[in-house]
Amino acid sequence: MTEELAHIEVSDLAGGITEVKVFGRMDIKGVFAIEDGFAKIADEKHKVLVNLEAVTFLASLGIRTLVMSCKAVAAKGGDLVLLNPQANVDKVLKSSGIDQAIKIFTSRDEALAYLGK
Repeated sequence: MTEELAHIEVSDLAGGITEVKVFGRMDIKGVFAIEDGFAKIADEKHKVLVNLEAVTFLASLGIRTLVMSCKAVAAKGGDLVLLNPQANVDKVLKSSGIDQAIKIFTSRDEALAYLGK
């Protein structure tokens, strides 16, 4: 059985917030499938909510994609936050210290309020 490559769905929300829902594994193959979409969003958007609830695995290249996107958004004075990582993904984010650089929310309302400030 072959697992489907990672993919993203992008939605524009109220207040200029862009939600990026990520699905699948953010491993080497998965990141290569979504990195162009992430780069475009990071270049064009100022308020980005990255929904990780459907990400089943996060490798170092996936972490790099999140960090580079966050830096690109921040360079324009914007914010990128993460929402609802699964337990194993949350553990990777925290053990690598990413939670110190990128805000992680478990509440969608809190994440949207933060971005809407």
